[in-house]
Amino acid sequence: MSDDLMVPEPVRVLSRQQELETTWTLELEAGQASRGPCLPGQFNMLYVFGVGEVPISVSGDTVQSETLVHTVRAVGPVSRKLAALKPMEIVGLRGPFGVGWPMTQSEGSDLLIVAGGLGLAPLRSAVYHVLRNREKYGRIILLYGTRSPNDILYSPQLEEWNQRPDFEVHITVDHADSDWQGMIGVVPALVPTLGFDPEDTVAMVCGPEIMMRFTVNALRDAGVEDEAIFLSMERNMKCALGHCGHCQFGATFVCKDGPVLPFDRVRGLLSLKEF
Repeated sequence: MSDDLMVPEPVRVLSRQQELETTWTLELEAGQASRGPCLPGQFNMLYVFGVGEVPISVSGDTVQSETLVHTVRAVGPVSRKLAALKPMEIVGLRGPFGVGWPMTQSEGSDLLIVAGGLGLAPLRSAVYHVLRNREKYGRIILLYGTRSPNDILYSPQLEEWNQRPDFEVHITVDHADSDWQGMIGVVPALVPTLGFDPEDTVAMVCGPEIMMRFTVNALRDAGVEDEAIFLSMERNMKCALGHCGHCQFGATFVCKDGPVLPFDRVRGLLSLKEF
C-alpha cells in the first residue's frame, strides 16, 4: 500500500451552493496527487482537518478534470463541517477510489436510472456521461423519489432534463401538499408502469438500502436479469483501500470492489444491516 494513498492532499474549495435545507454542493480543486480522472460512480475521501474524513461520491461531470464536484448532506460532525466550508478554505482530498457505473458495458442498451433521496448525487455523473454520449445508448429513463417536494435535489436540472425529447424523467414523492401536481408514492411502484424492454435494459440504482431492495424486486419481477442490475452501496468506508475492514460486505469490500456492484454479486447480503 502506497503511503501517498493514505495522505490527504490540501485543495481549495472553489464554490459552494445550497441545494436543500441541509444539503450543499462543493466544487473543489482536483489536486495534483489524484490517481487519475474520476469515473461516474467513484468516490473521494474528503478530510476536514482536525475533525475527520468521509467518503463522498462524485456528483459532477467527470470530464471536468480540473475540478471535482461533491454534494454533501450535513448529518454528522464531519459532513456538517464539510458542508459549511467557504470558497478558498482548505479540505483534504484522497482519491478517486472504487468501481463506478458500467457506462461502457451499457452501451447499446436502454438505461433505467433509479434514485432515492440523496442517491441522485452519485447517479448525476452517470447522467452527464449519458447525455454527452447520447448516441451510444437507447431509451433513457430516470426514476427519482423523495420524501416530499421540498426534498427534491437538483430541481432546475431535473426540469431541464425533462424538456429533452430523448430523456424521460419521472419524479414521485412519499408525501405532498395541495401544490404538488406530480406523482405520489414510492419509486419501486413506478417500475411496472414504464413499458420498457427488460431484456435490453441495464438498471443503475442508488438510494437507501430498503428502497434499493424493493426496487430490485420490482426490476426482477419486470424481467430484468440480476447481472443487469447495478447498485451503489453506501457502507462505512474508512481507508478506501480495503485494508481496515470497516466496509466488508461478506467477501466484498465496498470501497475497492464497489461502491457500484452488480446485484448478482450481493443478492445474498443486501438484507444484512450495517453495524
